[in-house]
Amino acid sequence: MKRRLLSLAVLIFVMMAISSPAAAQGNYYFAVENEIVHVYLNADGTMSLDYTWVFVNQPGSHVIDFVDVGMPNYHFDMSTVSADVGGAPVTASQRDYEGDGSGFAIVLGGRAIPAGQRGTVHAYVGSVERVLYPDSDDEAYASVNFAPTFFGSQYVTGNTELSVVFHLPPGVQPEEPRWHEAPSGFPSEPQAGFDNERRITYTWHSANANAYTQYKFGASFPRTYVPADAIYTPPARPLIDWDALTPFLIMCCFGIFFFGFPILGVINANRRKLKYLPPKISIEGHGIKRGLTAVEAAILMEQPLDKVMTMILFGVIKKGAAEVVKRDPLELSFAKTEPAELHQYEKDFLKAFGEKNAAPRRKLLQDMTIALVRSVSDKMKGFSRKETVEYYKSIMEKAWAQVEAADTPEVKSQKYDENIEWTMLDKDYDDRTRRTMTGPVFMPRWWGHYDPRYSGRTAMPTSSGGKQLTSAGGGTKSLPGADFAASVVGGVQSFSNKVLGNVNTFTEKVTGTTNPPPKPSASSHRGGGRSGGGCACACACAGCACACAGGGR
Repeated sequence: MKRRLLSLAVLIFVMMAISSPAAAQGNYYFAVENEIVHVYLNADGTMSLDYTWVFVNQPGSHVIDFVDVGMPNYHFDMSTVSADVGGAPVTASQRDYEGDGSGFAIVLGGRAIPAGQRGTVHAYVGSVERVLYPDSDDEAYASVNFAPTFFGSQYVTGNTELSVVFHLPPGVQPEEPRWHEAPSGFPSEPQAGFDNERRITYTWHSANANAYTQYKFGASFPRTYVPADAIYTPPARPLIDWDALTPFLIMCCFGIFFFGFPILGVINANRRKLKYLPPKISIEGHGIKRGLTAVEAAILMEQPLDKVMTMILFGVIKKGAAEVVKRDPLELSFAKTEPAELHQYEKDFLKAFGEKNAAPRRKLLQDMTIALVRSVSDKMKGFSRKETVEYYKSIMEKAWAQVEAADTPEVKSQKYDENIEWTMLDKDYDDRTRRTMTGPVFMPRWWGHYDPRYSGRTAMPTSSGGKQLTSAGGGTKSLPGADFAASVVGGVQSFSNKVLGNVNTFTEKVTGTTNPPPKPSASSHRGGGRSGGGCACACACAGCACACAGGGR
């Protein structure tokens, strides 16, 4: 028994030794359990800030080694900044700040918060200038709006108990100040009181806030309590003239450079995650690759994978290899003898549905898709992708033309049955099916194996007025076209929601293998993201918007 216990202890130690480096390399992911911000509006017109955060680092995530603290503007005195972790002093550095706009980084160093641990981080800023503005509603008043620093939503989990306390300038009387409209989730009126210096305080508190939202708080008070030159008045803008055109164009250029290009970059990055074909397939060869199945053509066109899965499902049902037992959630029964004409991807598809649990089934479907993408890529070697795509689009259009040209419901239903997988290559497939399949539709003989509601064993009521399905020649049944179209289109949606989960996430995992992004260059900055970053905000008059960047890393 002692030997077994010793062996078990050694095994646990080895596993911890192996897993520790991996955990250290994880992404930042933490909760901010509690945050208290004191905002002191001083007699000289400056602002002092006092932050206290209680971080709870999540298991398996990156150690919290930096906290980026955004500042209201660039007019703060770095020499007045101090920080500590659990009461032990640590360094504050502007050079290490990686948030948006102005700010500094708290360098935790030896006080870094490991995964699975809790830590209290405190920061104090003694002087921030240019935070007071004329009140837009009363020229005798000064105004300040402030938003605490916040963090990137991808790094934060859970709720935060947030308290923001304004300490108004010394001497302000209880009946004189005014608070501004509170952000959503906070009481409409702050709790008024006095601090230990008998200064009036406004306290906003919420137990259900979060650390990734920019919450803006504000107050106004008579300007006589601060020096006149401490109230910053932005220069009045002249009437628009030709001289104003130049800075306007410059701002537009900067806007495009700093906002337009990054936004386009994000959009393109998200699009790229859905491009699952490897780049080599775009190296143009010559001629058309004929002989692809409709499913393989869909992969070549990079159709949404929930649609591709539905096409495969239709194929295995039409070949008698499987039958839908239940649509929500999707469950299949299988033929005792596997048909000989099944493609490999259809065999892999059936193997995946042999797994009852959702997560293993999804993994097998991902493996099937990866193998299918690689197979199509191999088949396209030496052929022109552009010409081949156009060729299969022409097949799709011919398929639709045959359906749309049919002059009787029987012929239209027959043509749709014959060409259903090819019609699904159309990007407008959903709406085109609804527009085309009007009037009575005679179901294919295999349709009851796909949609149990229309099984040939019983005459089920339709969804329109409770009419019974009517028999057609050969024992087939008809139903309103709207019901049939809804059954077809609903199958794709069912795949998306009930089988694959989030289609984009499913596709990204496939893309990560078949078309992974290029590796970052060796010159890239410190990786892994940051635990802090947002920006604080102090700005102009009552009702104005804070002019600071949003979101941190």
